[in-house]
Amino acid sequence: MYEGKLTDVAGLRVGSAQNEQARTGCTVVLAEGGAVSGVSVRGAAPGTRETDVSRDANLVERIDAVLLSGGSAYGLDAAGGVMRYLEAHEQGYAIGDVRVPIVQGAVIYDLGVGDAHVRPDAPMGYAACEAAGSEIAQGSFGAGCGATVGKALGDAGAMRGGLGTASMDLGDGVRIAALVAVNAMGDVVDEQGVILAGARLPSGAFLNTWRALCSGMQQQSVAGGNTTIGVVATNAKLTRSQAKRLAESAHDGYALAIRPVHTLVDGDTIFALSTGDAACDMITLCTAAAEVTRRAICNAVEAAQAAL
Repeated sequence: MYEGKLTDVAGLRVGSAQNEQARTGCTVVLAEGGAVSGVSVRGAAPGTRETDVSRDANLVERIDAVLLSGGSAYGLDAAGGVMRYLEAHEQGYAIGDVRVPIVQGAVIYDLGVGDAHVRPDAPMGYAACEAAGSEIAQGSFGAGCGATVGKALGDAGAMRGGLGTASMDLGDGVRIAALVAVNAMGDVVDEQGVILAGARLPSGAFLNTWRALCSGMQQQSVAGGNTTIGVVATNAKLTRSQAKRLAESAHDGYALAIRPVHTLVDGDTIFALSTGDAACDMITLCTAAAEVTRRAICNAVEAAQAAL
């Protein structure tokens, strides 16, 4: 397991809530005082919320929270609970006497794993906020509760995905960290390319999805039934355009750890957050974003239960 967690970046708290029997849940990243954000969507089947806030030309410059949720599009309902929590704590964009919390979010599809009629909702989102702190449970928790990977042969050959986190110290007071809910069609591999979790043959051996597809195999995963979503955060000072670049670079971490990735049946999305004023070269920061995201993905599947 790689060391560190998203909350090593100052100003962030993380909380999760889940229904273990129904195999679904959500995870919330709270940015105390707000954060500059960027977002990058690479997969072809995304489910997202408030992503336009991160565009340079738009009015609101900081967001208050990011929601990572199961439940497919239904899971976006959990953001209502996050908003109510933030409103109760007087956090949000001030418009006269009213504060409107800005909650970005993305979802994974886990409806085929547990009870498809139970999805993260506003009470679960509120509960995740109440649980927020510095510690982060990895594996089958929160947004990773019903996550699976390696679905090229269908759900029967899949293994558990999960929620993973990691951080890195870049020196001179600069930190970068990632939190990822891994629910990919592809396999998850380590730094040497060894499969950690993925599609399994009836014998229990790994299929090696990448090689099988390159040999002409037709994948059997449900369209839109996947997606890896995450947050990469730093205390380095970034503009919104730089935060977007950081999110784009973090997708390289997806590509290093998931094979294949960004497919037509995945909705891969990454949010990038800047919480501080530290100075750091963008090339260094973007390179580290890819590496810390890769580490978080590996942690997610290693922490999860080995098989369905």
